[in-house]
Amino acid sequence: MSKQHRSVDQYPYPVSRIGIIGGGQLGRMLVKSAKRLGCTCVVLDPTPGSPAGQVSGHQILADSHDPDALQLLAAQVDVITFDIEDIDAEMLATIAAAGHQILPSPSLLSEIQDKLRQKQRLTRLGIPTAEFVEVDPADTEQFARFGYPLVQKARRGGYDGRGVVVMHSAADAKQRLPVPSLIERFIPAAKELAVIVVRAQDAEVRSYEPVEMCFRAGENILDMLLAPARIPVETAAAARRLAIETVTGLDGVGIFGIELFLTEEGELLVNEVAPRTHNSGHYTIEACITDQFEQHLRAITGLPLGATDQLIPAAMINLLGAPGESGPPVIRGLRAALAIPGVSVHFYGKADTRPFRKMGHVTVLDADIEAARRKAEQVRALIEIGSKTESSA
Repeated sequence: MSKQHRSVDQYPYPVSRIGIIGGGQLGRMLVKSAKRLGCTCVVLDPTPGSPAGQVSGHQILADSHDPDALQLLAAQVDVITFDIEDIDAEMLATIAAAGHQILPSPSLLSEIQDKLRQKQRLTRLGIPTAEFVEVDPADTEQFARFGYPLVQKARRGGYDGRGVVVMHSAADAKQRLPVPSLIERFIPAAKELAVIVVRAQDAEVRSYEPVEMCFRAGENILDMLLAPARIPVETAAAARRLAIETVTGLDGVGIFGIELFLTEEGELLVNEVAPRTHNSGHYTIEACITDQFEQHLRAITGLPLGATDQLIPAAMINLLGAPGESGPPVIRGLRAALAIPGVSVHFYGKADTRPFRKMGHVTVLDADIEAARRKAEQVRALIEIGSKTESSA
């Protein structure tokens, strides 16, 4: 996007050509927003017909660590972004050094994708977070010295509950992860919150209202989200300030998901930072003036940021693959769920289901947050994503 076009508020079509590393559901929703803004997208993903590739119309079939594929992507677009963090940040830095724009920056991705380095950076910035130490290899003596209960996190590659083990006592140590990791103090949180923050290239920053996250027991996957969070106004304001301080300190550009603990004593601690669109922001598609996906695109293409106001309370649930069922998906209970007022269903176009895989999400709108929550629980009881193979057996 040239300075000449910006100065006269005139843009060629497409407004911007965007490269997305990763073709999952986040990329899919990003592509849909990009098309509304007059942008085109090229997706890089190794899965034929990936969720994002289905709607982008242009997919490079390659792994996110393939240097030739990354160079090919860079040659076709104006700016590169990503919907995953497991990328070769050093390779991205080389591409950026050759003059290609990558946002968020490869240097920031390199720090955030390593959970130990992420925590160390937060500590240097003075951001409150749980006490932690590095462990490599992890052993029971280190756990005992640190003290139970604790949480072990793999430094790289963990997501959706993977790469995280909660240990309440020495009896849980047998579940330890045999990879480079860190251990941190287990926080008995009164609530787990998230704040979506967007920061533009000119350093303008905005945030959405904090949301309340409820996790599925055993899988550590977000089960239900309530927006806005049921917390005092003062706590909500403090959470937004802390989230903005975090992203500003990191010098991030784009959308960031800031996960927080609200302790029983009312203290706010940053748990983790995601340098991309986030599961906790899906509700913004229906409930907010500007959704998180459009905000990210506005930020990385140099367009003005949108308003973050929430228009109506919302509850969101993830649609996970049914336990014990794998194969081509079949959706049960869809008609009954859609008959409930305020229900919006999003399916991700994944060719196969498996237990607890994210297959879609549902957002429920209602003027009353408790009514929205109750409706979301109804939907959760109605919709099941199983497999054609299992259902025909």
